[in-house]
Amino acid sequence: MIVGVLSDTHGTLSRRALRALRGVDHILHAGDVGDPAILAALEKVAPLTAVRGNTDGGDWARALPLTDMIELKGKLIYLLHDLYLLDMDPLTAGVHVVISGHTHQGAISEDKGILYFNPGSASQGRNGAPPSVGRITISRTGLHPQIIQLD
Repeated sequence: MIVGVLSDTHGTLSRRALRALRGVDHILHAGDVGDPAILAALEKVAPLTAVRGNTDGGDWARALPLTDMIELKGKLIYLLHDLYLLDMDPLTAGVHVVISGHTHQGAISEDKGILYFNPGSASQGRNGAPPSVGRITISRTGLHPQIIQLD
């Protein structure tokens, strides 16, 4: 299974981002969507799970949860916008992956067997980072994360 991951679209979804997500089985959006049209466009690519970011406002955004937990291919994934607002212990909760955004910089790390994944910003990098999205392949051999630069 291939999971497409993006964050911080801020109302802009480029063709490059959509191409990078082509062929994924599920999409996770870690907030700062910016426009409900982004969600509609992503739902045409694959099933979508999205959370609200700190800049998301309006009735459409209030309908998005601040956090979400989803199980894909036996892997429990916790989704939130800002990792610094993590309000639970992923290890105790049995979470395999924590996905966040907010920083506009891609990052992949592991701690105590938990994958922490930030795909960067699909619309605007920060501190020299180009726009990016991510993919996580879930296979029999484990979790295989990848950040795809959109430059």
